[in-house]
Amino acid sequence: MQAHRQKTLWTLTANPAPALETASIPRTADVVIIGAGFTGLTAAREIAKSGKTAVVLEASYIGAGATGVNAGFVVPNFAKADPATVYQKLPRGKADALLRLVGEGADTVFSTIREEQISCDANQVGWLQPAYGTATADLLRKRTADWQALGRPVRFLSPQEVEQQTSLSIYSGGLLDESGGTIHPLNYAMGLAEAVKRHGGVIREGAEVRDVRQTSGGWTVIFTGGVIQAGAVLLCTNAFTTGAAGRLGRTTVPLRVYQVATRPLPRETVERISPNHRPVGDTRSNLFTYRLDRDNRLISGGMAVIPVGAFERIGKAVVDRLVSELRLEQHPGVEIVWTGVAAMTPDFLPRLHEFGRGFFGGIGCNGRGIAMTAQLGRVLARAALGEPLETLPVPTVKARPLPFHAFTPIVASAALAHARFKDRMMK
Repeated sequence: MQAHRQKTLWTLTANPAPALETASIPRTADVVIIGAGFTGLTAAREIAKSGKTAVVLEASYIGAGATGVNAGFVVPNFAKADPATVYQKLPRGKADALLRLVGEGADTVFSTIREEQISCDANQVGWLQPAYGTATADLLRKRTADWQALGRPVRFLSPQEVEQQTSLSIYSGGLLDESGGTIHPLNYAMGLAEAVKRHGGVIREGAEVRDVRQTSGGWTVIFTGGVIQAGAVLLCTNAFTTGAAGRLGRTTVPLRVYQVATRPLPRETVERISPNHRPVGDTRSNLFTYRLDRDNRLISGGMAVIPVGAFERIGKAVVDRLVSELRLEQHPGVEIVWTGVAAMTPDFLPRLHEFGRGFFGGIGCNGRGIAMTAQLGRVLARAALGEPLETLPVPTVKARPLPFHAFTPIVASAALAHARFKDRMMK
């Protein structure tokens, strides 16, 4: 059964959904992809383009998970790591390959949008990370140099340049990645679904995969309403933990994030706080982010230490913070609040899992879901098409469910409270 679609800014402004209900499911497929989010749809597109049969099974509907409820930031780097961290954790060659993959993530998204002519408010204007404090500015200078050494269009901005871009004088500089930007994430997902169909793939919504069993000829995939035989299977279900998705979801820490959109801002305010419409995400522990949509609504987000009554409370708190930080002349009010779950890996890096010969999963976008899924889906497709795992740029890690996974949200709430305390102490 399909769940009720959550009302978000993206559902209110979406293009018509692709017609999928007429798709018949074949008895066999070269590859079955479980999950019709960014990762699964990207993988299916790559497989279908290669001439192989690709069948996507989605438990609910396109955009039901993080794909349809994120803020639409396209950011080609790590949220909680940097090149130096990757070089510490991986051999040099493997680290270089992963960093190049991550750094090219935004370019891959916008290239796919152009290639498939997807209408999703794509705006490749760069991504700005202002530095809060001089120590963080020094860290971002080093990070900038590391990305530049890898050939990425990244530069460090002075405090004055950051103020010109944001109107904020509280920062000590900032990292600008020219390849980043913003999109309408739900329209992007639906455009990917149309592309999968156009290249010969099949997508079925309302088809929860209950089990995946190995057979002598490959894999038997048991889903709501049927069974399909596959040569290879890709698990692309991110933080979900029901049915077959538990193999992936329980290996990560789930973080519930609330997104908030204001009513549209006046043009003169937009020109002051975001003259180039660049998305912004600073370095504070209690992250401050904002972007504009096509109608000049401000979009930002936050997390709740206490989940009870969070929609109204977080919506007000996020917009009040926008008003205070950006010194908005008028309070724009809350237009809509929505929520989703981000999956964080313990080391904050992406990883592949092999559940058996020809059965792979990929996870670990860690808050960089649009750019990283574009790359993760392509890497998973390469694995399904027979490329040896050791040659792929994402490391393969044994899947280990986190102990006491059900209690990890409590730990996340405590970490958020601590982050807010740290930021107050820095003032």
